Parts: sequence; structure tokens; C-alpha cells
Amino acid sequence: MCRSIRTLHNFAPPATDDEVHAAALQYVRKVSGSRDPSKANRQAFDAAVAAITGATRTLIDSLVTTAPPKDRVAEAAKARARAASRYG
Repeated sequence: MCRSIRTLHNFAPPATDDEVHAAALQYVRKVSGSRDPSKANRQAFDAAVAAITGATRTLIDSLVTTAPPKDRVAEAAKARARAASRYG
């Protein structure tokens, strides 16, 4: 999985539309192998991002959990601690 894609489910506050779009964009970039598509492929690239953004939003809004929402600041601190131990 692309490292830039983050878990979006079960956070307080909920994932924003910008976060969902960014995750979809990273996914399409990874799958297509292109960060910036050519003019010939731009329409297909943008259509894929839009479709995946919609599917991701539908998924996130449909998921149910009994776990309490995660705190973004606390999760970011945990990620920094893991990175520090991993990379020194």
C-alpha cells in the first residue's frame, strides 16, 4: 500500500472530503504508475480519482464500529514514535 494513504475510518472529527480525495489520488497514482498523467490520459486519470473518491466516501460513511473514535493528534504522535524507533 502507498505510504501516503492513511486510515480514514473512526476518527474524531470524521475524515474530510479533502482527505478522502487525497487518498483516492494517491491510490490512482500508485495503480497507474503516473504522478502526473499526459494530456491523453488526464481525463481517464481524473475520472478514476472521482470514482474512487466517491467509493471511498461511501465506504467510510457505511462502516460501523463500537470502538471509540481515535484522536488524530494521538495517532500522529504514535506514528512519529514508530518512525523514530524504525529510522533512528
